[in-house]
Amino acid sequence: MTEKFTEMLAVGGHANSLGQVNDVIELVLNDQNRLDELYSCLFNEDAWIRMRAADALEKICRQHPDWLVPYIDKFSNELATSTQPSIRWHLAQIYREVELTTEQKHFAINWLKDLLSTEDVDWIVAANAMDTLAHFTKDGSYPVVDITPLLKIQQKHKSNAVIKRANKLLAELSGD
Repeated sequence: MTEKFTEMLAVGGHANSLGQVNDVIELVLNDQNRLDELYSCLFNEDAWIRMRAADALEKICRQHPDWLVPYIDKFSNELATSTQPSIRWHLAQIYREVELTTEQKHFAINWLKDLLSTEDVDWIVAANAMDTLAHFTKDGSYPVVDITPLLKIQQKHKSNAVIKRANKLLAELSGD
Protein backbone atom coordinates (compact mmCIF):
# COMPACT_ATOMS: atom_id res chain seq x y z
CA MET A 1 0.00 0.00 0.00
CA THR A 2 1.19 3.51 -0.82
CA GLU A 3 1.86 5.67 2.20
CA LYS A 4 -0.01 8.96 2.23
CA PHE A 5 2.05 12.13 2.06
CA THR A 6 0.26 13.59 5.09
CA GLU A 7 1.50 10.62 7.13
CA MET A 8 5.01 10.86 5.72
CA LEU A 9 5.23 14.61 6.27
CA ALA A 10 3.93 14.29 9.84
CA VAL A 11 7.03 12.27 10.80
CA GLY A 12 10.18 14.20 11.43
CA GLY A 13 11.91 13.88 14.74
CA HIS A 14 11.99 17.37 16.20
CA ALA A 15 9.28 19.70 14.98
CA ASN A 16 11.33 21.84 12.59
CA SER A 17 13.01 18.84 10.97
CA LEU A 18 12.30 18.18 7.31
CA GLY A 19 11.64 14.57 8.21
CA GLN A 20 10.72 12.49 5.17
CA VAL A 21 10.59 15.38 2.70
CA ASN A 22 13.28 13.82 0.53
CA ASP A 23 11.30 10.57 0.34
CA VAL A 24 8.19 12.50 -0.71
CA ILE A 25 10.19 14.39 -3.33
CA GLU A 26 11.54 11.13 -4.74
CA LEU A 27 8.02 9.65 -4.92
CA VAL A 28 6.71 12.69 -6.81
CA LEU A 29 9.70 12.78 -9.15
CA ASN A 30 8.95 9.14 -9.98
CA ASP A 31 5.20 9.75 -10.34
CA GLN A 32 4.16 13.27 -11.29
CA ASN A 33 0.52 12.26 -10.77
CA ARG A 34 1.14 12.50 -7.01
CA LEU A 35 1.77 16.25 -7.26
CA ASP A 36 -1.89 16.97 -6.47
CA GLU A 37 -1.64 14.93 -3.29
CA LEU A 38 1.42 16.93 -2.23
CA TYR A 39 -0.29 20.22 -3.10
CA SER A 40 -3.25 19.31 -0.89
CA CYS A 41 -0.84 18.95 2.06
CA LEU A 42 -0.38 22.74 1.95
CA PHE A 43 -3.82 22.99 3.52
CA ASN A 44 -3.33 20.47 6.31
CA GLU A 45 -4.23 21.66 9.80
CA ASP A 46 -0.69 20.83 10.97
CA ALA A 47 1.69 23.73 10.25
CA TRP A 48 4.70 21.36 10.11
CA ILE A 49 3.05 19.28 7.39
CA ARG A 50 2.33 22.50 5.46
CA MET A 51 5.96 23.63 5.87
CA ARG A 52 7.36 20.30 4.72
CA ALA A 53 4.95 20.18 1.75
CA ALA A 54 5.97 23.69 0.68
CA ASP A 55 9.63 22.71 0.95
CA ALA A 56 9.05 19.60 -1.15
CA LEU A 57 7.16 21.54 -3.83
CA GLU A 58 9.90 24.16 -4.07
CA LYS A 59 12.61 21.49 -4.39
CA ILE A 60 10.60 19.66 -7.07
CA CYS A 61 10.21 23.01 -8.83
CA ARG A 62 13.99 23.36 -9.04
CA GLN A 63 14.15 20.19 -11.13
CA HIS A 64 10.87 20.51 -13.01
CA PRO A 65 9.60 24.11 -12.96
CA ASP A 66 7.17 23.20 -15.75
CA TRP A 67 5.40 20.79 -13.37
CA LEU A 68 4.41 23.70 -11.13
CA VAL A 69 3.05 25.94 -13.90
CA PRO A 70 -0.50 24.52 -13.57
CA TYR A 71 -0.42 25.41 -9.85
CA ILE A 72 0.62 29.06 -10.13
CA ASP A 73 -2.90 30.46 -10.24
CA LYS A 74 -3.88 28.15 -7.37
CA PHE A 75 -0.91 29.44 -5.36
CA SER A 76 -2.00 33.00 -6.02
CA ASN A 77 -5.66 32.37 -5.24
CA GLU A 78 -5.34 29.91 -2.38
CA LEU A 79 -1.99 30.56 -0.67
CA ALA A 80 -1.06 34.22 -1.13
CA THR A 81 -3.06 35.16 1.97
CA SER A 82 -1.25 32.62 4.15
CA THR A 83 0.59 34.16 7.07
CA GLN A 84 2.77 31.08 7.59
CA PRO A 85 6.35 32.16 6.89
CA SER A 86 7.41 28.85 5.34
CA ILE A 87 4.56 29.03 2.83
CA ARG A 88 5.51 32.61 1.99
CA TRP A 89 9.22 32.06 1.45
CA HIS A 90 8.75 28.90 -0.61
CA LEU A 91 6.11 30.62 -2.72
CA ALA A 92 8.55 33.48 -3.35
CA GLN A 93 11.16 30.93 -4.45
CA ILE A 94 8.71 29.16 -6.75
CA TYR A 95 7.66 32.45 -8.39
CA ARG A 96 11.34 32.97 -9.24
CA GLU A 97 11.76 29.51 -10.79
CA VAL A 98 8.59 29.16 -12.88
CA GLU A 99 7.88 30.90 -16.15
CA LEU A 100 4.97 33.20 -15.33
CA THR A 101 2.45 34.83 -17.62
CA THR A 102 2.33 38.63 -17.56
CA GLU A 103 -0.73 38.52 -15.30
CA GLN A 104 0.86 35.99 -12.93
CA LYS A 105 4.06 38.01 -12.75
CA HIS A 106 2.05 41.16 -12.01
CA PHE A 107 0.30 39.35 -9.15
CA ALA A 108 3.60 37.97 -7.82
CA ILE A 109 5.26 41.39 -7.93
CA ASN A 110 2.41 43.01 -6.03
CA TRP A 111 2.43 40.21 -3.46
CA LEU A 112 6.20 40.57 -2.99
CA LYS A 113 5.91 44.36 -2.70
CA ASP A 114 3.33 43.90 0.03
CA LEU A 115 5.60 41.52 1.95
CA LEU A 116 8.53 43.95 1.70
CA SER A 117 6.54 47.07 2.58
CA THR A 118 7.30 46.53 6.26
CA GLU A 119 10.43 45.65 8.19
CA ASP A 120 8.23 43.52 10.44
CA VAL A 121 8.32 40.49 8.15
CA ASP A 122 9.92 37.11 8.90
CA TRP A 123 13.60 37.29 7.98
CA ILE A 124 13.57 34.29 5.60
CA VAL A 125 10.44 35.65 3.93
CA ALA A 126 12.14 39.05 3.53
CA ALA A 127 15.30 37.49 2.09
CA ASN A 128 13.45 35.38 -0.47
CA ALA A 129 10.99 38.13 -1.37
CA MET A 130 13.89 40.53 -1.99
CA ASP A 131 15.71 37.96 -4.13
CA THR A 132 12.64 37.26 -6.25
CA LEU A 133 11.72 40.91 -6.68
CA ALA A 134 15.35 41.64 -7.63
CA HIS A 135 15.13 38.79 -10.15
CA PHE A 136 12.10 40.51 -11.69
CA THR A 137 14.01 43.80 -11.69
CA LYS A 138 16.97 42.21 -13.45
CA ASP A 139 14.72 40.69 -16.12
CA GLY A 140 13.14 44.11 -16.77
CA SER A 141 9.74 43.30 -15.26
CA TYR A 142 10.03 45.64 -12.27
CA PRO A 143 11.81 49.02 -12.26
CA VAL A 144 14.86 49.66 -10.09
CA VAL A 145 13.28 52.92 -8.99
CA ASP A 146 10.38 50.95 -7.48
CA ILE A 147 12.38 48.24 -5.71
CA THR A 148 14.81 50.71 -4.13
CA PRO A 149 12.39 52.05 -1.46
CA LEU A 150 11.41 48.48 -0.51
CA LEU A 151 15.04 47.47 -0.08
CA LYS A 152 15.61 50.59 2.02
CA ILE A 153 12.76 49.47 4.30
CA GLN A 154 14.51 46.12 4.68
CA GLN A 155 17.74 47.91 5.64
CA LYS A 156 15.92 48.65 8.92
CA HIS A 157 15.00 44.99 9.55
CA LYS A 158 15.97 43.46 12.88
CA SER A 159 17.89 40.67 11.11
CA ASN A 160 21.48 41.42 10.12
CA ALA A 161 21.16 38.86 7.31
CA VAL A 162 18.25 40.79 5.79
CA ILE A 163 20.10 44.09 6.14
CA LYS A 164 23.16 42.63 4.39
CA ARG A 165 21.01 41.17 1.61
CA ALA A 166 19.21 44.51 1.12
CA ASN A 167 22.55 46.33 0.97
CA LYS A 168 23.96 43.80 -1.51
CA LEU A 169 20.91 44.01 -3.78
CA LEU A 170 20.88 47.82 -3.67
CA ALA A 171 24.53 47.86 -4.73
CA GLU A 172 23.92 45.29 -7.52
CA LEU A 173 20.86 47.05 -8.87
CA SER A 174 22.39 50.52 -8.78
CA GLY A 175 25.49 49.29 -10.59
CA ASP A 176 27.88 50.07 -7.70
